[in-house]
Amino acid sequence: MPHRTFSSWYTAVSGCVRCGLDTTAFELLRRMREDGVPLSGFALASLVTACERRGWEEGVAWGAAMHALTQRAGLMANVYIGTALLHLYGSRGLVSDARRLFWEMQERNIVSWTALMVALSSNGYLEEALAAYRRMRREGVTCNANAFATVASLCGSLEDEAAGLQVAAHVVVSGLQTHVSVANSLITMFGNLGRVQAAERLFDRMEERDRISWNAMISMYSHTGACGECFVVLSDMRHGGVRPDVTTLCSVVSVCASSDHVDLGSGVHSLCHRNGLHSSVLVGNALVNMYSAAGRLDEAESLFWNMSRRDVISWNTIISSYVQNDNCVEALQALGQLLRSDEVLPNHMTFSSALGACSSPEALMDGRTVHAMVLQRNLQNNLLISNSLLTMYSKCNSMEDAKRVFQLMPCDVVSCNVLIGGYSTLEDPANAMRVFSWMKATGIKPNYITVINLQGSCKSSHDLRGYGMPLHAYITQTGLLSNEYITNSLVTMYATCGDLESSTDIFCRINNKSAISWNAIITANVRHGRGEEALNLFMGLRHAGNELDRFCLAECLSATASLASLEEGMQLHGLSVKCGLDSDSHVVNAAMDMYGKCGKMDDMLKMLPDPASRPTQCWNTLISGYAKYGYFKEAEDTFKRMVSVGRKPDYVTFVALLSACSHAGQVDKGINYYNSMASTFGVSPGIKHCVCIVDLLGRLGRFAEAEKFIEEMPVLPNDLIWRSLLSSSRTYKNLDIGRKAAKNLLELDPFDDSAYVLLSNLYATNARWVDVDKLRSHMKTIKLNKRPACSWLKLKDEVSTFGIGDQGHVHAQKIYAKLDEILLKLRELGYVADTSSALHDTDEEQKEQNLWNHSEKLALAYGLIVVPEGSIIRIFKNLRVCADCHVVFKMVSMVYHREIVLRDPYRFHRFKGGSCSCSDFW
Repeated sequence: MPHRTFSSWYTAVSGCVRCGLDTTAFELLRRMREDGVPLSGFALASLVTACERRGWEEGVAWGAAMHALTQRAGLMANVYIGTALLHLYGSRGLVSDARRLFWEMQERNIVSWTALMVALSSNGYLEEALAAYRRMRREGVTCNANAFATVASLCGSLEDEAAGLQVAAHVVVSGLQTHVSVANSLITMFGNLGRVQAAERLFDRMEERDRISWNAMISMYSHTGACGECFVVLSDMRHGGVRPDVTTLCSVVSVCASSDHVDLGSGVHSLCHRNGLHSSVLVGNALVNMYSAAGRLDEAESLFWNMSRRDVISWNTIISSYVQNDNCVEALQALGQLLRSDEVLPNHMTFSSALGACSSPEALMDGRTVHAMVLQRNLQNNLLISNSLLTMYSKCNSMEDAKRVFQLMPCDVVSCNVLIGGYSTLEDPANAMRVFSWMKATGIKPNYITVINLQGSCKSSHDLRGYGMPLHAYITQTGLLSNEYITNSLVTMYATCGDLESSTDIFCRINNKSAISWNAIITANVRHGRGEEALNLFMGLRHAGNELDRFCLAECLSATASLASLEEGMQLHGLSVKCGLDSDSHVVNAAMDMYGKCGKMDDMLKMLPDPASRPTQCWNTLISGYAKYGYFKEAEDTFKRMVSVGRKPDYVTFVALLSACSHAGQVDKGINYYNSMASTFGVSPGIKHCVCIVDLLGRLGRFAEAEKFIEEMPVLPNDLIWRSLLSSSRTYKNLDIGRKAAKNLLELDPFDDSAYVLLSNLYATNARWVDVDKLRSHMKTIKLNKRPACSWLKLKDEVSTFGIGDQGHVHAQKIYAKLDEILLKLRELGYVADTSSALHDTDEEQKEQNLWNHSEKLALAYGLIVVPEGSIIRIFKNLRVCADCHVVFKMVSMVYHREIVLRDPYRFHRFKGGSCSCSDFW
């Protein structure tokens, strides 16, 4: 142009920006200044807009230069430049700069206010953004459609119902409710507020709808899990001629992220291919997440590795998928591949997910490696990362590391709860309370999770007195007692610490008892061995009109299992079918356990889910059931099959397997399995595993090895270890080992009646009658009574209980007559009483008479009288069966052609045809 006016320059700059020729636009600005062309707000506003398209640092630097230039030119009063700068600072996260600029602006219009609200809300300052809207209203600024759309979305994100309804009223008064963008934002807001019907009404009244309108409805239904409604709207949308886009399909795929709806999701996957959207990274990410959440990890993996392009969310999704499916090694391998690929840069979510793969003691070194990567990238001050590190170290039982992270991080209530939860898991109330005290001192307000974690750290009467009761006082003083979760947790805390009376008292004081309250007190009674009271409470729950849930049914089934009450257990199982809970894994496992402990192994096997979908808990119950019956081969084969189908054994699995080895005398296999726990399966040995090995070695008389094992085992010996060793020493009449074991047992608890009884029995088997008398005299002195032997047999609704030499049964005369008959028949076959287990200094005839009056023999005689031919006689005993009774039961099963099941506290004995399932090793 031979002659250029000022307007020509301004128009050229603006045109270049609109065409994306940013470099040319800035070159024109330079030439304008050289030629002395005065700057205009119109041109500078366009150039500020161009800065938003530059890289982060470059955009900020150029924007700051434009800001400075505007100030020197005296154009800061220009509202267009100010608004453009607000947008720039907001998009770069420079909230303080945006805030300062806004309040320095001499003129502010609706566009400026909206730009401020967007800058604040997009950077997480939601409350401040809403306050800005309220101030704008007070200053009389009239809202436009863009402002209303912004603030409606803001109220939805805040889930502030009062503010949201107020904004909706403002929209109606302004007459802008028919504007598509405003209506779309209101639909989204109503969805976030849970007002689905309001969103539906608004959508139905819309005269004009765009794709965003349909997406808003689908997204709302997706977030509420309304899968059917999602597909209805999708169908209507397609019939209305609106083509689904990436947002549509992502929402529909998300609602299918469960095993119940994954087949529908596969159909949407096909639709993505037909619409040519399958290559979208967003759609790919949603599909990977869907298949993973539905348990179809193979398909999620295949989809991820075949994506043509992946972003950081793709990698985060697959790493998180591996963690959620317990494939922790694969999660860390994926992190390694991401770091080697240079495809994208990992972010805080990447490392947070990866730390979730290191949440067990054996993964501690992996966790420390990921921590080093976090430090290398200077991400340790991110609160999500810090809390993930805390969680990782807590779950790895490395509380010193957790404490160091905690001391260096920006803490919030979540951080404190994680640390307290870690100490709670380790049953360390002292350190948990120290964190609690620090919280209060620094002004961090505890919430109900804090208190529940603290209550969970108390496990003994000592903990209750020192920490639990003071915490209870704090709860009462601060008014937290009204919180249902805290009150229910108090019920559990007192029961766990041995004070069932206080637990019951707290429960009775709850005015509005929820299902959770009932579950807490039922569980407390079950754990205290009060199965009958637990079942009575269950009836109370039913009469109170509370709905049954899986936890309640599982606990009540456990109660019937402990009582060996088959009829009640079967009724509860039937109730679970009626309530539609019979397929729930918790209920299935509890019912299986009940049938197993009631001697109905055949019914237990009928309930087994398919191996491919069988949860670890069911595998454990099956192995444990076989172990109790002495079926070692079946237990071992089940374990091998469990591993072969890809199910990872856990702590309980190995307790059951090692118990099977112990009951079968498989010492070499038991030790091999114990050694493979950590090395092959990543399960750290615990006290219960060690008890099994000591029991196994002791049963075979290998006391030197047992003592060496106790010295070297990774946990401190407890009462179970010494009690097992003391019991074995009696079998082998080993006084030296028995005395050592009894000494350690009594050091742990001077009033342990089992220690005195077992030691007395050991002296008796060695004919050390003087020592027996001394022990019994000492027990009388300290007023310690031996638990009496008891056996019982249940037929329909009648439970018949017998003690040694019991004469109190209504059919006592018939029972003793039957006993005489049994004795005659057995003597004809060569039966001779085994008096080696007789524990009193009497003559042989008296010893035989005492043996013949054992409670299980009385129950057996009664069973032969009342249990119909062809039915199994089921007898239960509270103490281990003696050698003589075991011989008698075997012979009776042969002579009378009856199948007999005897359950003692440790295992089942199935007698049939003169032999026992335990192979005479118990």
